[in-house]
Amino acid sequence: MNLKKLHHVAIICSDYKKSKAFYTEILRLKIEQEIFREKRNSYKLDLSLNGEYLIELFSFPNPPNRPSYPEATGLRHIAFGVNNLDSWVKHLQSKGVKAEPVRIDEFTEKKFTFFNDPDNLPIELYEL
Repeated sequence: MNLKKLHHVAIICSDYKKSKAFYTEILRLKIEQEIFREKRNSYKLDLSLNGEYLIELFSFPNPPNRPSYPEATGLRHIAFGVNNLDSWVKHLQSKGVKAEPVRIDEFTEKKFTFFNDPDNLPIELYEL
């Protein structure tokens, strides 16, 4: 009995419209399904990357803020692999998203950077 793959990552946002635009327009993830759950006053947005279901974006009324600094125990960040990191950094800047200075992984010698989603969830872009 073995795990087969990572199925999805669930993210709770504070401003659904803003986060939906961020993940679909800036990160270019594809909407697979969008559901409004009236009893919970909550949206559930299923997003995919290259045809693979990847992220569930949830909205809930008044969710607490995510502790980031200092970093708290738990999920640290999500990371996406990209072919051209410099192009992505320029794309982020053109959309008003501030990325950290590009760094080099000391073990793989690959370039990477971090930036935050609208709720300060750290996201990494790692050059493949």
